[in-house]
Amino acid sequence: MKFLVYAVGHKMPEWIAAGFQEYAKRMPREAGIELLEIKPERRDSGKKVEQLLAAEGARIRALLPSNCRLVAMDERGSQWTTARLARAIGSWMKDGGDTAFLIGGADGLDPTLRNAADEVLALSALTLPHGLVRILLAEQLYRAISLIKGHPYHRS
Repeated sequence: MKFLVYAVGHKMPEWIAAGFQEYAKRMPREAGIELLEIKPERRDSGKKVEQLLAAEGARIRALLPSNCRLVAMDERGSQWTTARLARAIGSWMKDGGDTAFLIGGADGLDPTLRNAADEVLALSALTLPHGLVRILLAEQLYRAISLIKGHPYHRS
């Protein structure tokens, strides 16, 4: 199983890339994490927000593998505990296939992608910087896998 993180935004500060990579390199071979940066639509183009989101959504859809599980990240989504995430990942691993986590840009995520998602999750009810979401998501995926494998990283 592979975790694919599709994140709208590029040219992130080095500490964002370093934080994400720190957790990605810790992942076991059978549950790797791959980051795919999606170029954001220019905000000075005069397009409406809906058009911007649709263009970004189209870029994401063009890169999504067929038959992968979709998880939209949104502050209005369900707030799971790490244990709940670990149970879901354990089930996903049994079902097979990859899981794509979708992180929107400055204006959020294309509603058609959000509505098509198998799950809509929130890392927090707070609005978080999109670059930081990459790191927090990678850490939580690592923590959930550690919990599944009985590794002492996670403590309840």
